[in-house]
Amino acid sequence: MNFDFAFYLFMGSLITGLIWAFDKWYLLPKRQANDIGNTKEPLVVEYARSFFPVLAIVFLLRGFIVEPFRIPSGSMIPTLNIGDFILVSKSSYGVRLPVLNKLVIGNAKPERGDVVVFRYPPEPSVDYIKRVIGLPGDRVVYREKVLYVNDKPVSRTFVSQYTGPGEIRANEHQELLADVKHNILLKPGYLSPEGEYQVPAGHYFVMGDNRDNSRDSRVWGTVPDENLVGKAVMIWMNWSDDGIDWKRLGNMIE
Repeated sequence: MNFDFAFYLFMGSLITGLIWAFDKWYLLPKRQANDIGNTKEPLVVEYARSFFPVLAIVFLLRGFIVEPFRIPSGSMIPTLNIGDFILVSKSSYGVRLPVLNKLVIGNAKPERGDVVVFRYPPEPSVDYIKRVIGLPGDRVVYREKVLYVNDKPVSRTFVSQYTGPGEIRANEHQELLADVKHNILLKPGYLSPEGEYQVPAGHYFVMGDNRDNSRDSRVWGTVPDENLVGKAVMIWMNWSDDGIDWKRLGNMIE
């Protein structure tokens, strides 16, 4: 079972707000009228009054401005490591109603190279993070570890053998996708999904930077616009079995 934090934040804000309002506008006047010397609010009302503004502020910040996520897998290595805690801008691709995920104010669309969080199309209650490779109308080809967008190979240069956490025997390359420079991993001799893909209108083709260890649009298809959650912008914490990696704190995500 997946924990829908936004829904429970909303319900917590709603319930505590209703309790507080009901007491303030209905029960409190009755207590004052019946016993002027005893107008102390009940304990449940005291808790509701204390928690309501906190829950409401967190709900609004998380729903409309920025939301924290934790990276659980290695599909985005070397850009994002397991244990990275990231901030995701919720307004980069338009303002959506929390819980309902309904777009109310249009905004910029994702661009090639953006790292995006989205609701996994086969199971929308699960959030995924990948890099946008293809835009609506694009033709994407991935063959023999070479990426083509609209029949043009995406430029890449070898950097070194990867020695970071989470992977062994992988080569690190710098890829230039549109104007975005980012690093990817390729494992010599390792087979990964290949094919030719046409991106439908209103959809996006996404891939992990750990190209040979990522289940992405090559496997389960494209991401519809309504599944977008936001753009990953910064690493604010990293916590793994080895402790905190202080060098990653505050790094912007490219």
